[in-house]
Amino acid sequence: MTKNKTGKVYLVGAGPGDPDLITLKGKSLLQSCDAVVYDNLIPLELLVALPEETEKYYVGKKAGRHTLPQEEINVLMVKLAREGKDVVRLKGGDPIVFGRGGEEAEFLRENDIKYEIVPGVTAGVAGPAYSGIPVTERNQSSFVMFLTGHKADEKELTSVPWEWVARAENGTLVVYMGVNEIEEITARLLKAGMAPDMPVAVIERGTFPTQRTIIANVKQLPEKVKDANINPPAIFVFGKVVNLHQTLKWFEDRPLFGLRVMVTRPARQAEDFYKKLRQLGVEPLPYPTIITNEFVDYAGWDNFQKINTDALWLVFTSENGVHFFMKQHRERIGDIRRLGAFKIAAVGEGTSKELAAHGLTADFIPSEATVACLAGEMTAKFNLKQAVIMRVQGNLADDTAEKILAAAGATVRPLTVYETADAVWLEGLKEKLVAYPPDVVVFTSGSTVKSLCRILSEDTDCKKLIEKCKKVSIGPSTSQVIRSYGMEVTLEAVTHTVDGIIDELLKYYEKNPFTREK
Repeated sequence: MTKNKTGKVYLVGAGPGDPDLITLKGKSLLQSCDAVVYDNLIPLELLVALPEETEKYYVGKKAGRHTLPQEEINVLMVKLAREGKDVVRLKGGDPIVFGRGGEEAEFLRENDIKYEIVPGVTAGVAGPAYSGIPVTERNQSSFVMFLTGHKADEKELTSVPWEWVARAENGTLVVYMGVNEIEEITARLLKAGMAPDMPVAVIERGTFPTQRTIIANVKQLPEKVKDANINPPAIFVFGKVVNLHQTLKWFEDRPLFGLRVMVTRPARQAEDFYKKLRQLGVEPLPYPTIITNEFVDYAGWDNFQKINTDALWLVFTSENGVHFFMKQHRERIGDIRRLGAFKIAAVGEGTSKELAAHGLTADFIPSEATVACLAGEMTAKFNLKQAVIMRVQGNLADDTAEKILAAAGATVRPLTVYETADAVWLEGLKEKLVAYPPDVVVFTSGSTVKSLCRILSEDTDCKKLIEKCKKVSIGPSTSQVIRSYGMEVTLEAVTHTVDGIIDELLKYYEKNPFTREK
């Protein structure tokens, strides 16, 4: 974005839960802004993928409690803009449909801050759509009303004219924020003449893979809400279109629907994994436990450029190694044909796939995705005497491979291209972990295990949640680390890739169907 003396504020709707429902404009602004001010119900996938340098401010509201009062949120946006920063005010759903976006825009205008309103998909349309309920339908509903069931702070009763609304026919009523008021709302609707058998749908966490849809009629509604233990966020849909739910529902008919899977790998590597999980009905919980940053080993690259022998190997033991090596190779050497002199070894299928993404094919992949197995099988299969091996690695790599390969007569030269460190979770993430605990935790490296244990070392509640979860490992090296921390490995991928993890989950839950308690 072009920097002005004063920044600009963008009031952006993130959609109601599914991260793919944010608009292209909203996503583009997120990736290029200087600061994000975000609410509680924002999909975590949108947040963990933000650039590290983006300032992030959590101002979420939950169960009537604000992290920051609205007045302070307004002041924060103005402050950031006056510092010359372009700000995305990221709001769930649509910013001006019961989102207080209008109030925020007024405050910005009063303080001479430029702003734009970027619409989002509102829960009142998306939730019913994901439940197979069209809010309008030519033969059954010629209008739709969006209503708030929430009492404004300064008023004793909601200002919605329920007595008038109850008499509206041939349409659909969509009530937001009404869970705690539903007994009073239904009483007023019935008293005003709404038919007791009018169908109603309650949609909890609409468009999330843990969405629930409860069907009732107006008379039954309060009791059904109580029995089903419905909690916010939830919307209520009143009208004949609710009868289409059984015929048109589609979202809930997925093999792993409702399963919450905590993904611990870095967000940069996990986007495709999140998407594949969502397609199966999983709610991915993006909790990266490690971050990887580029590291340039100047001495190592000098060695690389000076190598002059026919017996050359490049050994890659991680996807990150491939990614950062190729980036630095382009920047420092440029011509990829220089790599034609090397044979290439990859520790497993995931690393091999990352090589393939750069147009390279691994000459050797071991039978088991461990560094020790890679080095041992290389020495058994190839004559490595006089070979020069560039071991591409991160800062946490041990010398297991070097010792085995050197014992076979090879000269091993390490090239460190990235650094790994513990991730710092955004504010509000631990609270969400307790509110929406995972059923499964997926570990894609030993580093993700170690870092999670360090991150949760002082958080008793989160530690207990993780202890109860099923643990899924990408391969034997990772499984070994999981067990070293006293945890059981429920599943280990046969193919040591994220697709292998998904295969194991599908097989396991085909035999043990998943159902979520109320």
